[in-house]
Amino acid sequence: MDFSHLRGTLMVQGTTSDAGKSTLVAGLARVLARRGVKVAPFKPQNMALNSAVTVDGGEIGRAQALQAIAAGVQPHTDFNPVLLKPNSDTGAQVIIHGIARSNMDARAYHLYKPVAMAAVLESYRRLQAGYDVVLVEGAGSPAEINLRDRDIANMGFAEAVDCPVVLVADIDRGGVFAHLTGTLACLSESEQARTRGFIINRFRGDKSLLSPGLDWLTARTGKPVLGVLPYLHGLHLDAEDAIQTQQSQGAGQFRVIVPALPRISNHTDFDALRAHPQVDLRFVGPGQPVPPADLIILPGSKSTLRDLAWLRAQGWESAIAKHLRYGGKLIGICGGMQMLGHAVRDPEGLEGPADAEGPGLGLLEFTTVMAPHKQLRRVTGHLRLNGEPAFEGYEIHMGVTQGAGLDRPLLAMEDGHADGAVSADAQVAATYVHGIFDAPGACQALLQWAGLENAQASDLNALREASLERLADTLEEHLDMASLLRELRA
Repeated sequence: MDFSHLRGTLMVQGTTSDAGKSTLVAGLARVLARRGVKVAPFKPQNMALNSAVTVDGGEIGRAQALQAIAAGVQPHTDFNPVLLKPNSDTGAQVIIHGIARSNMDARAYHLYKPVAMAAVLESYRRLQAGYDVVLVEGAGSPAEINLRDRDIANMGFAEAVDCPVVLVADIDRGGVFAHLTGTLACLSESEQARTRGFIINRFRGDKSLLSPGLDWLTARTGKPVLGVLPYLHGLHLDAEDAIQTQQSQGAGQFRVIVPALPRISNHTDFDALRAHPQVDLRFVGPGQPVPPADLIILPGSKSTLRDLAWLRAQGWESAIAKHLRYGGKLIGICGGMQMLGHAVRDPEGLEGPADAEGPGLGLLEFTTVMAPHKQLRRVTGHLRLNGEPAFEGYEIHMGVTQGAGLDRPLLAMEDGHADGAVSADAQVAATYVHGIFDAPGACQALLQWAGLENAQASDLNALREASLERLADTLEEHLDMASLLRELRA
């Protein structure tokens, strides 16, 4: 198949959240990139607490950073011009072109959408000019009728730029034919016309038994089924947001537990541990007892004070104290680092009510004050542990932390700065840097510090690359690529 003349835009929308849109776009980006096509991923509006720092110093959804890796390009704020980071059940921090603008409740953001749409179209036009193909990912489902007015995430965007759409559904959930026909029925005539076909995702079993349903679907809707993708076990790809499937994939005996905070952010920090053959990683949710562990990690949080209160209410403070008495190790990352100090203050109400403050866990000698400026940067350096292994990571935080505990830093940055802290007894460590487990040497050193004497090196980047190649191979085998890419021919 000749890929040399591909030009244009293709949008992937889903019948539900987690139907496979992000993974499909990543796989298509890799298919095109390895054929020499200059391809850009694009998600007009994303709602997620997993984010990444871009080459231009902004913040985008983690899924778009993964898609950029798949496409062989550096993550850029134009790939996700609008990012919503929920900080309550009804509100979110609104990030435009990588920069936090303000906190808004749902009604205020609905009124703000014309401004957000202008930012979306501005980014899209730049990508159109700079790339052969733009692969667009929708958000949620286009059948959410209550969100149709001023929609910028799904058909509202597709209609504005006049691009074709393919609709993906997850058969593993059940009801796939109802999902596809019901979603199509909720669309306007013009939206139905621009929907070029369906992709069924996560199929297990004998495809011949599915054929009568596929024939019925095509006859009923007049739309082709462009492919049935098998359920792929063991993919090591960054999750967009949900953590319910993010338990350990290894059978290791070294026990690592992470509290599943209500406003947990960047839980992709633990992907390397989840994939490590010697590690048993567990997220511990509300109402669950805190199990014995070798290492406890306090993760990032979009609302440090409220998640700290949740930790206490769930019994984690006493569990951590017992864990340390018995010689266990503890690491705090970003918001988790802030929790380990003496106090957290939010005078301007950046993550909750104004003038909120509360005591930290008191395990490291520092305090944190929330400040309006968000630190967004990629960093490199080495751990101040045995062997001083190198790491790469990124910072995304609003707090300013000060105190004597920082005189014993965990990390030395390449730019000469230091980060984090290690307690005098070396049982507790903290850092603002996300991704410190991703580099093989750094992961190995941290696990050795935590008590795994024979810790192996595990290369998350290599696992991710292998997964992207496997995903792309699967798409080429199971999708009707000729029909799917017909709309992209110049």
